[in-house]
Amino acid sequence: MNKVIIFCAPSGSGKTTIVKHLLQQNNQLMFSVSACTRNRREGEVDGKDYYFLTKENFAEKVKNNEFLEYEEVYGGNFYGTLKAEIERIWALGKVVLFDVDVVGGLNIKNYYGDNALAVFVKPPDVATLEKRLRHRSTETEETLKMRVEKAVHELEFQSKFEVVLLNDDLSIALEKAESLVNSFLNK
Repeated sequence: MNKVIIFCAPSGSGKTTIVKHLLQQNNQLMFSVSACTRNRREGEVDGKDYYFLTKENFAEKVKNNEFLEYEEVYGGNFYGTLKAEIERIWALGKVVLFDVDVVGGLNIKNYYGDNALAVFVKPPDVATLEKRLRHRSTETEETLKMRVEKAVHELEFQSKFEVVLLNDDLSIALEKAESLVNSFLNK
């Protein structure tokens, strides 16, 4: 049976770091590349970091029911998971690994049920999360404020996930993430 593993968290929680670690540790896993309408950041590669789409192209794919899930995020930018991406990964005999926002993750979990493991990565607290976001140096004060407000909202959803993984100490979080994934894949 085809399986999917979903890591969700507010921005700055460390989920991308955890997902990258899991991809290096387990060759059964393959990253699901999301589609988005936001501008490409320096160094990002289309088809590797995201599938960068115009808003018109994204809307056309929505109309054609090509998305497993999608959402408008951060004032007018759309993000979503293309069904074709999941099929591509399964055709390679791999397990799909998602790094998505909380709402998208819950939608994916609902869609795949017991064939999905949904993990919520939790920061120690909102102050630590804000500090991590500031450290990235990719945010304006306005976008930082938006991300922190969204994070506070997303933290309310953690109880809807099978597992809450506290990322207080990264090395411990990485170990626990590996263990969770291995247990899920072996059941």
